[in-house]
Amino acid sequence: MSGPLSHLRVLDLTRVLAGPWCTQTLGDLGADVIKVERPDTGDDTRAWGPSWLTDGEGKPTTDSAYFSSCNRNKRSITVDISKPEGQALLRELAAKCDILVENYKLGDLKRYGLDYESLARVNPKLVYCSITAYGQDGPYAQRPGYDLLCQAEGGLMAINGHADVEDGGPGGGPVKVVIAVTDVLSGLNATIGILAAVEARHSTGRGQHIDIALLDSIVQFGANQIATYFITGKQPKRVGNAHVNLAPYQSFRTADGYMIVGAGNDGQWRKLCEAMGSPDMAFRPEYLEMKDRNAHRPQLVRDMEAILTKHPTQHWLDTFASLGIPHAPINTYDQVFAHPQVQHRALKMSIERPAAQGGGAVAMVASPIRMSDTPVTYRHAPPVKGSGTESILLEVLGKSAAEAQALRDRGVV
Repeated sequence: MSGPLSHLRVLDLTRVLAGPWCTQTLGDLGADVIKVERPDTGDDTRAWGPSWLTDGEGKPTTDSAYFSSCNRNKRSITVDISKPEGQALLRELAAKCDILVENYKLGDLKRYGLDYESLARVNPKLVYCSITAYGQDGPYAQRPGYDLLCQAEGGLMAINGHADVEDGGPGGGPVKVVIAVTDVLSGLNATIGILAAVEARHSTGRGQHIDIALLDSIVQFGANQIATYFITGKQPKRVGNAHVNLAPYQSFRTADGYMIVGAGNDGQWRKLCEAMGSPDMAFRPEYLEMKDRNAHRPQLVRDMEAILTKHPTQHWLDTFASLGIPHAPINTYDQVFAHPQVQHRALKMSIERPAAQGGGAVAMVASPIRMSDTPVTYRHAPPVKGSGTESILLEVLGKSAAEAQALRDRGVV
């Protein structure tokens, strides 16, 4: 058994990030993922360089590093979806698949007879997942949307960034999360919904349509902040790297950089003050309890940084290490992958592209899913565009070599 989902086949009609993130996760768990791409350009992100993957000779290819981040464990077939024959080919594939994932604009696939209602008639057991910016219904359903737009509309940017000047911070206004978190969350939500629908199919005998919206995902992501808003009616404020309910719990300057230091309760606070060589500070009236420290946060930060900036970060990491005081360095990615725990967990891995696809090792971040009995597997490097067309036509659809060649000759694949 090559994974817990090795009995499932996925038709992947997605591109960019949210959909491919979902289908890569399904592939990591063993599913046979057939990625459908345009014959000319393929997935949009293949061209999102620099940087570029290299072949077996170390020369740059036309595939970007971005593309590689979410397209392993897939086979690529190129299909011209604008041609009736291409549409018919995808209906044939849908009949052979358990799951279909797509992130086309609302209504686009209906024009080609590839919407859920049409394909459910071909394959009633098909689990069909649509990922869009705003969902399948509502006044914004027809609008295109992207991660940054949804971060803004969904409230995340309003609470992300340094505190405003009037609140004692440096200001700077709303800031996006640099990772396309809306896409990643939507991909994860899609995966959860798909697995639930597959489980439900054991009871019902039929598939269903899953509607995942980027806006829904990013609003739900803010639930712990929104809960306070629901109760108080007050908009949460930007607090930068601080915590709205805990103090201290944020980044602090040291003699040579920054680090994270926290104290989640009064006991930790007293340990922290002692470790910093200032045990009396723990018992100052303005810092005695969490509510006091929260009320006097700006002065607390100044007093702590006056101490922490006397020594470099490593001194404080060594000092706090055995005391149960929450702390961490702020690592760059070179430091992340030199981190002993990251190395132990083998979070950097690589997959070799087959020689027929040009060769070359593709470095990737490993899946964070650890399963004792049916672990994730890494079977396919991010594919060269169309490299699986032949095998999919012959093995999955049972086409003859002559039929496959005829499809190529007519520009269908």
